[in-house]
Amino acid sequence: MQSPESGLELDGPRHDPESGEPAVGLIVLLHGLGADGNDLISLAPMLAPVLPGVAFVSPHAPFPCDMAPMGRQWFSLQDYSDEAILVGVQKVAPILNAFLDAELAKRGLQENQMALLGFSQGTMTALHVALRRPRPCAAVIGFSGALVKPALLADELVSRPPVTLIHGEADPVVPFPALPAAEAALKANGVPVSVLARPGLQHGIDQEGLEFAVLALHRHLVAGNGGAA
Repeated sequence: MQSPESGLELDGPRHDPESGEPAVGLIVLLHGLGADGNDLISLAPMLAPVLPGVAFVSPHAPFPCDMAPMGRQWFSLQDYSDEAILVGVQKVAPILNAFLDAELAKRGLQENQMALLGFSQGTMTALHVALRRPRPCAAVIGFSGALVKPALLADELVSRPPVTLIHGEADPVVPFPALPAAEAALKANGVPVSVLARPGLQHGIDQEGLEFAVLALHRHLVAGNGGAA
């Protein structure tokens, strides 16, 4: 889908509902720095059997990774300052929003029938975008990520979708304190949030974290919109 703000297009691999019927729910998977949509779409075959009415799409981030010879990025992390990350996520937000709007329209779905699931930089992007959309999505699931500029939420928060955050305590890439920092800011602004800390886990997704995410998806995407199963 082309974003009118940028002229860039987002697309990526898809996984149709296990039910074989038209989708009654949608999970958008947002990959991390240096990967592409083929990375997280690998979760779809694991999630689909327990979410049989749900479709999955894993768009490639719009920009080539500037820290590796291959892969994509939602924004640059060469400058890891809060200010630079904020500028980056603000730049990509309209591109992702245009894609989300188009995916919902194409499938005839409402906002509360869509969940965003991100990893690392994809979590940063998902949180920034979802909390500022006009209507709340069903859920945001974030692995190993962070909330960009938490202090801005008081003035910029528009939607309060339920957020689930999962983070390894031994993460050397996005340090674990990002989890309690995001949790505190979300709670302070009235956003429902549940968290899971994974002892010994580095920068990744493990089975326990994935099971915690599935429970949240069942609660908010399936039961929450009348049954996407």
